[in-house]
Amino acid sequence: MTKARKAVLEVLGTAERPLSASEISSLVSHCCDPVTIYRTLHYLEDKGLADSFVLHCTEHGTERYFTLLAPGEASYAHHHWFHCEHCHQFIDLGDCRIGTLVDAYQEELGIRVTGHTLYLTGVCPACSSLGRNGQEHDHRGHESQSE
Repeated sequence: MTKARKAVLEVLGTAERPLSASEISSLVSHCCDPVTIYRTLHYLEDKGLADSFVLHCTEHGTERYFTLLAPGEASYAHHHWFHCEHCHQFIDLGDCRIGTLVDAYQEELGIRVTGHTLYLTGVCPACSSLGRNGQEHDHRGHESQSE
């Protein structure tokens, strides 16, 4: 396995949330250039070792985020994520719960679903308790709110 693949797998394996390619690149810049990181992410996704989704954020724009797939985990058994529009925290929603809905679509439409992507956006509990219910955007993290 190449040095870049090992480094990216290690970063994804220790991450507690999805990471953008630029975040991954900054974490492994000591051993790999950005082009190598993008190629490595594409390779890992192609080989079923990583998963990704595209998210549009009002502050960060549109970015692709990557997560590590557990050994033997198909894209159908991946996790879903919630993204807070204010503090930009990701919350792992756990195992996929839309299997029944997918099964119903397959039966009703005669299609065969081989994968899906789901992420939710909104306001997390911490931002809600600070009175940020989606009207205005204050892009500071929770830690800076006590100032």
